[in-house]
Amino acid sequence: MKNPAQPLGQPAHSLPIRIMHWVNVYALGCMMFSGWEIYNASPDLPFLFPQWATLGGWLGGALAWHLSAAWLLVINGVAYVLYGIFSGHFKRNLQPPSPRAFLSDMRAAICLRLPHKIGHYNAVQRLFYGGVICILAIEVLTGLSIWKPVQFGGLVSLFGGFVLARNIHLAMMILIVGFIVVHLALVAIVPRTLVSMFKSVPSDQQEAHDA
Repeated sequence: MKNPAQPLGQPAHSLPIRIMHWVNVYALGCMMFSGWEIYNASPDLPFLFPQWATLGGWLGGALAWHLSAAWLLVINGVAYVLYGIFSGHFKRNLQPPSPRAFLSDMRAAICLRLPHKIGHYNAVQRLFYGGVICILAIEVLTGLSIWKPVQFGGLVSLFGGFVLARNIHLAMMILIVGFIVVHLALVAIVPRTLVSMFKSVPSDQQEAHDA
């Protein structure tokens, strides 16, 4: 399977991708911090999130923030999927990697020898970005299940009941936080990737390679 190279001179990230990225940052931030306030109202684990890390001030306020941000995330997600399909972004940049390509790039990443080309996605990134899209979809579906368990009874049953759906929702949130931590760490290591999300930066030259 071939992963086509980004045409020379093309921006590393198109304007729609940059806009949708920052909308996601805002929506996910609001959902995470308000979600922690909601969790504190009925904790499943033996700990609470500190008040400074929550949003909403109380359960009702947190729910209002959470639901508002959730719809923003869903609308932005639908726009991203449609753009990814019709612009060729998914086909060009997020094709699932072969196991050999993933293991090779993962080995190089662990040894701190994996080069980063602005505007190109290595096999590890393609698998992780595809994975986080699936995680976000599960997060939204479990969120609907615990928000309206009667109206979305079919979804509740699919996830094994209200309690299990709530626990899956929490688990997906933990995975998302983990992804964000790794993502921010990589940005700190290669800070010019952050610049490419604010303005049009030419992609690095890279030859097509086997995915």
